[in-house]
Amino acid sequence: MRNFLSVFFLLVGTVAFAQKGTIAGKITDKDVNNEPMSFANVVLKGTTIGTATDIDGNFELAVEPGNYTVEISFVGYETILVPVTVVANQTVTINRAMSTGSVKLEDVVLVQQVNKQKENALLLEQKNAVEIKQSIGAQELARKGVSDVATAVTKTTGITKQEGSGTIFVRGLGDRYNATTLNGLPLPSSDPERKNISLEIFGTDIVEFISIDKVYNSRIYGDFAGGNVDIVSKEHKGAGFLKFDIGGDVNSNAINNEDFRVQNGYNKSGFTNKSRPGGTLNNYNFSSLSNEQPTAIANSFALTGGKSFNLGNTGKLSLFGTISYDNDFAAKADGVARGGVNGAGVVFRNFPKFSEVTYSTNTTAMGNIGYKINAKNKINFNSLFINASSLSTQEYSGLIIDIADNGNGFLRRYKYDQNKLFVNQLLGEHKFTERIKLNWGGSFSTINGNQPDRVQNIFRQEANGFLLSNVSSADNHRYFQELTENEIAFNAAIDYKIGKTEEGEYKGKITVGANARQKKREFEAVQYNLDINNNFVETVVNPNNLDSFFNQANLNAGVFSLSTFRGNAQVPTALDPQFYNGDLNILAGFANAEYQFGKLTGVFGLRLETIEQLVEWNTSVDPAGGDNTLDKVAFLPSITLKYELNEKQNLRFGFSKTYTLPQFKERAFFVYEDAIEAKFGNPDLYESDEYNFDLKWELFPKADELISITGFGKLIQNPINEISVLSSTNDVSYANTGDQAYVAGAELELRKNIFSIGETNARKLSAGFNASYLYSQQDLDEDKVRRENRTVNLQADFTDDSSKLTGASDLLMNADITFSTDWNDKQGSFMTTLAYTYFSDRIYSLGTVQRGNQVDKSFGVLDWVTRTKLTKNFGINFIARNLLDPKIERVQENNSGDITVLSYRKGMNFSLGMSYQF
Repeated sequence: MRNFLSVFFLLVGTVAFAQKGTIAGKITDKDVNNEPMSFANVVLKGTTIGTATDIDGNFELAVEPGNYTVEISFVGYETILVPVTVVANQTVTINRAMSTGSVKLEDVVLVQQVNKQKENALLLEQKNAVEIKQSIGAQELARKGVSDVATAVTKTTGITKQEGSGTIFVRGLGDRYNATTLNGLPLPSSDPERKNISLEIFGTDIVEFISIDKVYNSRIYGDFAGGNVDIVSKEHKGAGFLKFDIGGDVNSNAINNEDFRVQNGYNKSGFTNKSRPGGTLNNYNFSSLSNEQPTAIANSFALTGGKSFNLGNTGKLSLFGTISYDNDFAAKADGVARGGVNGAGVVFRNFPKFSEVTYSTNTTAMGNIGYKINAKNKINFNSLFINASSLSTQEYSGLIIDIADNGNGFLRRYKYDQNKLFVNQLLGEHKFTERIKLNWGGSFSTINGNQPDRVQNIFRQEANGFLLSNVSSADNHRYFQELTENEIAFNAAIDYKIGKTEEGEYKGKITVGANARQKKREFEAVQYNLDINNNFVETVVNPNNLDSFFNQANLNAGVFSLSTFRGNAQVPTALDPQFYNGDLNILAGFANAEYQFGKLTGVFGLRLETIEQLVEWNTSVDPAGGDNTLDKVAFLPSITLKYELNEKQNLRFGFSKTYTLPQFKERAFFVYEDAIEAKFGNPDLYESDEYNFDLKWELFPKADELISITGFGKLIQNPINEISVLSSTNDVSYANTGDQAYVAGAELELRKNIFSIGETNARKLSAGFNASYLYSQQDLDEDKVRRENRTVNLQADFTDDSSKLTGASDLLMNADITFSTDWNDKQGSFMTTLAYTYFSDRIYSLGTVQRGNQVDKSFGVLDWVTRTKLTKNFGINFIARNLLDPKIERVQENNSGDITVLSYRKGMNFSLGMSYQF
């Protein structure tokens, strides 16, 4: 009986299905070379039956026989209506090309008009691509309330950001192992201590999508072991638009801080031009040390627009531009800081009270000109300017050995950083024949990173007031540094398709290309020490009115004297800045062979690079100066395999060899002094080599759903680390600390629709989750350090003979849940997202001389984002960040117990914004 019923229902279902007909076809974009129109809406008018085109523009609907009107629409394009008659067991084919045509500006509802801004489009591209990569688009960034690229990449699997900076860690590997590009071309760095530019200065207004390559391929420069972050900037497609955004933001710590003081004399726009004083050491030509208390309410605005023009019968000119400005107030509260902690737990600088307040700005202007000459040729020009500034005050109160032994010390630092980035790029795409295609790009980038007039003053608080310290001439100083880095880069690659089938498709292609880059860095710094005369060390001063003590009259009277790094015996020599210069020249050629063997597709690559890195210096620790050259020829093979288990599942494998160069400052014999530590370079430092492999399984249940599991491993030969050297001053330097390091891990990513109402997903609840587990181990060999680093006589006494990699968290997690709905014929919408990020403990620096490792403790961040469009033109968004306000803590793991060396809370941020689109 059971078998009879099964057969009966199967037959009924088969008959019912057989009675349906099919509507199918392909939608293309008439304005963009008739390329496939992904995610166009295809709906039977007057019903809830509908679908969206896939990445190739195809769609298919199974419907009951009858007469229908098919409505095809996409934001900013003319809607197409097609009457059809569906007959049982037959297919009606509809192939249409969509155009912006006569669509008026007021018909435009959304800015996200470019397909690759959409989450679904990027997922489908990931599914179809042979390369193993992740991408995050403008749509997802908006949904999660992300405002900068540094935060954006942390929303992807296996990536975290170092607290207090824009430095990212990819699979536990930090700045030196990663690379940053804009539209595939390299970017210069604004920080003398960093290889990569801070990703925090890039606002998401300029971003179409961000691509993260964690598996190496031969198109990428070989200085790569962790990941390559490629920021793909926006260009205009579709109908013209103009959008205006305005917003405000408050930080709970900053708004409640009654002592939010920053140094006077800086333009609130972030465009202060300040240089070191001229004259001699007999002249006091410094700006005021007075401070001010601004109202800690931030604001922002942005203006974005785009328009296209037809040129002749085949050409089109597209213009896109955006300009934005925002400022921010931040404050670290409940702070503790300690420095110079030895293995016995003795603290040489113990500040139970630490605070930092910061006022920052970011001004961004970007323009894109796209010229489609015809269906086979296109040229793009991008120009980007960013001015990012940060004005901060750090205050430390407590014990300073030999200065304030009774815990009555007070150290204040004013610091101002200004980075100006200017990037110009020219990109081209040319299809010569059906088989041959050329892509090329060239760029000139320049950045000026200034830290003009960093001020440090150290006091001792007695019963009668504050006294200035004179234990060291550098206790009170004014410091000036300037970095200029220029980079020229060029890429070119030509594809030749092979293996043409009877259906007219190609099974593979051969790619041959070349890359060249030339980077030049110039860095100089001068520190003016204000040395207090012993006869005036008991003079009571007001920390908020130091102009009454440090002035020309008191300099003339001998109350204090000026000196520099180089002393004061020879005034012209003393005023000469210490400097280092760096040159990096790379010339590379590569070849890829891609071929499809049934369900298996392979890419076999080989890259050859010649590298020359030259560093020269003249500093206070080496006044005679010196130089050093690192030469390398690198052969870098890579293999990527993709096996299609079925139409929804892929299995992928990747293997490659890469290298990691030391950075300019790490090889220059130059000392940089921070409030609680000093760092110097090591000319004997050399590169590391890496072997990388990945194995990944991925499933795409639906167009906007994903399940993936990845296993990966890395072998690093001669890893580079930052270490505390064996010395009486507790300095920090850099060394190849062992022969080998190992990294292994696993990653999990889930994207799932929990429910949706209506076939067009008018109301939807969706969730995302990704996590990565990492195991790392490296050998620590003090004999190797002593043997290989004789130029500066570098020695180390490691507490342990092995360790995890610095910056590597065992566990990283991201989770989010989103509810979205449309109303009023999709002219209004509402979306709210709750997003959580967590990372476990990670090593900040390696322990030496029986000191334990310094470890950044785990914490999690919870954000809430709500965006709504009240009409087709007007929208409001509300974002609450860091709702849990966790304690940010760094400890030193000693045998006698962990000692907190830094802790604070960042406070919560609340922002409200409005937008209007014409």
